[in-house]
Amino acid sequence: MVLPLLLVAMLLSACGGQEAPPPSGPPLPVDTTPQKPVVADTSERVASGNTPAAADIAAIAALGASFDPNRSAANDLETAKVEAKRGSKRIVLELGDAACGECAALDQRIEGETPLRHLRDAGFVWVKIDRSAPGNAPFLAAYPGSTEAPAPHLLVLDADAQVLHAQSGHELLRKGKPDRRRSREFREQWAPPPAAP
Repeated sequence: MVLPLLLVAMLLSACGGQEAPPPSGPPLPVDTTPQKPVVADTSERVASGNTPAAADIAAIAALGASFDPNRSAANDLETAKVEAKRGSKRIVLELGDAACGECAALDQRIEGETPLRHLRDAGFVWVKIDRSAPGNAPFLAAYPGSTEAPAPHLLVLDADAQVLHAQSGHELLRKGKPDRRRSREFREQWAPPPAAP
């Protein structure tokens, strides 16, 4: 009986030893080997801004951040299509430029009012396209009338980028200022249908 207890005690004492010291020498370099880019999984349902990867969050947030002439409208639309498919949303292309006062006023109204912002985020991926950027001209040519219409000009697209509706953003204004009721009605009218159970 003493022998098994002695054996158990020896085994336990061997397990309770100190950890091995960290390797000595210079620190190891950061892995700089080329990595495959992350590809968004369009089959995963998400809410806008609640994507699995931080890169997705940043990409979606940048779509509607500002009218940036350095952004590619075609690339932004591809990003929006992925998010729209994942979240069962529609896409709104807001065509304008940084000098558009009505565009800025519309943005301030939406961002400043939680109910309007929630309606936007729940049903749409909102993309600002700078019409003044020469690089966006070929993209805009695919949407007849989009270059001549007064800014802001809104295009509602399905998740595959097919145009469902086009209208002047001025229809959301009253006396040159954003109208809460018209903005809400636009979002309610063009929100995607509820997902089938």
